[in-house]
Amino acid sequence: MAVRRSWKFLLRPTSKQAAALTACLDDHRQLYNAALEHRRTAYRKAGVTIRYGDQSADLKHIRADDPDGQARWSFSSQQATLRRLDKAFAAFFTRVREGRTPGFPRFKGRGWFDTVEWPRDGDGCRWDSQPHHPTATYVRLQGTGHVQVHQHRRVVGTVKTLSVKREGKRWFVVLSCDDVPAESLPATGAVAGIDMGVASLVTTSDGTFVVNPRHLAATAERLADAQRDLARKKRRSTRRRTAVARIAALHAKVRRQRLDGAHKAALALVRDYDKIVHEDLRITNMTRSASGTVDAPGRNIAAKSGLNRSILDAGWGVFLTILSYKAESAGREVIAVNPANTSRACSRCGHCAKENRVTQAEFRCTACDHQAHADVNAAINILRAGLALRQAAEAA
Repeated sequence: MAVRRSWKFLLRPTSKQAAALTACLDDHRQLYNAALEHRRTAYRKAGVTIRYGDQSADLKHIRADDPDGQARWSFSSQQATLRRLDKAFAAFFTRVREGRTPGFPRFKGRGWFDTVEWPRDGDGCRWDSQPHHPTATYVRLQGTGHVQVHQHRRVVGTVKTLSVKREGKRWFVVLSCDDVPAESLPATGAVAGIDMGVASLVTTSDGTFVVNPRHLAATAERLADAQRDLARKKRRSTRRRTAVARIAALHAKVRRQRLDGAHKAALALVRDYDKIVHEDLRITNMTRSASGTVDAPGRNIAAKSGLNRSILDAGWGVFLTILSYKAESAGREVIAVNPANTSRACSRCGHCAKENRVTQAEFRCTACDHQAHADVNAAINILRAGLALRQAAEAA
């Protein structure tokens, strides 16, 4: 079985290449904003709907009129930027149809457009452009040249798309590859339900706890100092830009730490269990602000805000996404179940009541007096629900 995987590598551009990459991002951002304004104006003034095909056809005229600007970059990468806008509009109309908050596509400021995509390797870009170089790997980008890559692991499969991403002062290349052979692991015969939490990131049904490192909380004081320092800086000054870069670097470090921890925790689960059952969590809904208005605020707003911050710091969504694709590659099965009442029901007798959950960590059934760690009890319920769902699917 073959799967699709992505690889992310650090770029080491020269100063001239870094300037060219910055110019590439700026020009693609301007193209995105101009295309968005084109759509808005056409519909507002004439009631005409502009689509991707119309704007893609205009690219050759835009490039001809700007030989030292837009014409420097790959035609296919500019088409990818226009497709990005088209996807934003498609998502907007989907939200409108479903009755959700629409969120009309916005113009991209300088700090909100950090990725350019090349849809096909060999069309405006070339991975491993100097294959016979004895010590280094390079990627060739139209308008930039051969940029050195810090390739820390082997790329497997066929490179299909290539993206360049800016994170603070660093540049990365992201490869999306098809036909990557799945590395199936030997069967263990073990199954597990996992309960996501804040005190422990993951609790398994057999009583294993994965510590939540709370990376954001560990960096909170440094971030607060950096925010206070930023507030004292004059707008549009060099010192303010330096302060903004410092904050971005701190957040980037937290993000990398969280991602690294999620990879390690997911890999450990995939190695130990053949089937992994987790709750189908709606994290966006769970981390919404406390209900209420300015005149009639909701209750426990500060507590809800702190809980939201802790959930986001734990990175449940990142962890579950990584777990899903690692399991697919290893030939494991991941099952998502409805989380309703998994923390209130007794794993021994099935009695469900709010009073069963004595504290955050203690569970005591009011019917059969069964006692257990609350997260372990929930993980057992999750596992049972997942296995029942699996059996029902097989029977059907």
